[in-house]
Amino acid sequence: MKFRVEKNLKSEDLLNFIDEALKKRAFLILNACCRVEYKGRAVSRLGLGERTVIIKSDGSFLIHQNVNLEPVNWQPPKTKFKVELDNDKVIITGSRQKPKEKLEVKIYTAYVSSYHIGTDTKSLELAGYEQDMVDLVYKNPEIIENGFRATSTEYSTSNGFIDILGKDKNGNLMILEFKSRRAGVNAVKQLKRYIDNFLDHKKQVRGLLVAPSVTDEALELLEKYELEFKELEPPRELEKDKSLTLDFFSRNE
Repeated sequence: MKFRVEKNLKSEDLLNFIDEALKKRAFLILNACCRVEYKGRAVSRLGLGERTVIIKSDGSFLIHQNVNLEPVNWQPPKTKFKVELDNDKVIITGSRQKPKEKLEVKIYTAYVSSYHIGTDTKSLELAGYEQDMVDLVYKNPEIIENGFRATSTEYSTSNGFIDILGKDKNGNLMILEFKSRRAGVNAVKQLKRYIDNFLDHKKQVRGLLVAPSVTDEALELLEKYELEFKELEPPRELEKDKSLTLDFFSRNE
């Protein structure tokens, strides 16, 4: 059986249901009234309430309340489980040895209990981040300007890592700082700190902030420091769908 759903299971039936799911390494979901206690790197207690308890096939253990994005309690993959009865209450205990910790869920009522055994081998594809912008420009430096040549990424300085270091057509050093969203004054100050690392450079050093847009305050600060701005949208097409031309990404040639 790859999929099973039960409602209002009695304690012993619930115990057997959970045990069956754990043995099958199934994706288990319980909508239940429960208490939660944790002991390990810290100590926590969560009083009686209606929550969603999740155990994944890799041993992940999560307890969600009906608000907020993150679980209120959780254990990572490879958690070891024990399920037992205590005065008609079903107790699920997830334990780890390194670090030594224990998450215990005492179930008073299970409204809906379900598990399924599925196959999912795909990895999440992401696009639209700063690294996507860096990769795009490094592979296609003409997006910045004709003659620009990217020489390195993540160049280490005493003030952090420069996204892209390169040279323009005249051999001047160019420092590029990327932001995937509207850039503010902090981004300009960060770029200026990178520039300050090259004050003794023999040729002109150009600083370029690359972002979809900048705030008015950031634009004023760029002018004050004599730095430049290049408008560039992060590529938001996943790998299999990337069919747009470079002109789409650059709007102020």
